[in-house]
Amino acid sequence: MLIYLKNYFIILCVFTVFQSKAAALDTIHSKSFFKKSIIPLSLVGLGVFLNKSNFEKDFQVDLRNKIGNSYNTKIDDYLLHVPIAQMYIADLMGVKSKNHWFDQTKYLLISNVISSGITNKLKTITKKARPNGAEHAFPSGHTTIAFTNATVMFNEFKEASPVLAFSGYAFAAATGSFRVVNNKHWISDVLVGAGIGIIVTQIIYHFEPLKRFNPFKKNDNIVIVPQISENNYGMYFSYKF
Repeated sequence: MLIYLKNYFIILCVFTVFQSKAAALDTIHSKSFFKKSIIPLSLVGLGVFLNKSNFEKDFQVDLRNKIGNSYNTKIDDYLLHVPIAQMYIADLMGVKSKNHWFDQTKYLLISNVISSGITNKLKTITKKARPNGAEHAFPSGHTTIAFTNATVMFNEFKEASPVLAFSGYAFAAATGSFRVVNNKHWISDVLVGAGIGIIVTQIIYHFEPLKRFNPFKKNDNIVIVPQISENNYGMYFSYKF
């Protein structure tokens, strides 16, 4: 009986230690996610605060007066996809990443579907007019996609190549800036779009949905990369014999 109680006590102690460590790890993980959410939530909060304010209206008028009311460029239609190209080119060049290319694509698609879904729903709810008079301004869809793509790349390369990881945000910020410069969006639209893109992607990387689903992980000879242009979508397929 004493031996049984002794063994039971040892098992209980071991279980308690492991449970305490697991709880500590969960706490650390939660604190880490909280830190990651500060910036995107601040962007959303600032955007909501500035939404339809006199400040953003005056800012837009002053900006267009300085650059010319006829100014327009389509570069923002392409810049939002640059982080995707950067990520897959880095994969093809052998740059170390957090996940396999299929998992990258999986999280990229999930993040974009959710973030774009939220943004498009908010557009229909808010019914805010764009600076040029068109509909559906708030939030910016281009900016949401750009920051979603940039955050995916950031999560994949932040450990191995910080410079590469952060570079995606430069193109995302440029996308949002040109949406304002082109008179397609107010500054609040861009801020909220950026916040949505970042926070949604951070949530996806926090929970890692479908983590074990990867039919290509055991075969590194196969590479499939999405190909995106203005009016065309396709896939690049490569197989090493």
